[in-house]
Amino acid sequence: MELKVVKQDDKTLVLEVPGETVTITNVLRGELWEDRNVREAAQIKEHPYLAEPKVFVKTSRGKPQTALNKAADRIIKQTEEFAVELKKALKK
Repeated sequence: MELKVVKQDDKTLVLEVPGETVTITNVLRGELWEDRNVREAAQIKEHPYLAEPKVFVKTSRGKPQTALNKAADRIIKQTEEFAVELKKALKK
């Protein structure tokens, strides 16, 4: 997966996720809202067939890159926990 920074400054970041669906940007957006330093988080999809999905993040404190990294780490942890619980459930 190759990511593309579309816009970036001290407090905002727009990140394009080529070749993916809005599923991944939706998960990121949701997890970004769990960070109290995030002022705004959104997924952007201009055209369903022609545009690549993007995620927008604006922070009140700290860098948006840090917020995205932390959100990604939390998603990874949740996914790992889900995998463990799924394996347990399927053994029953």
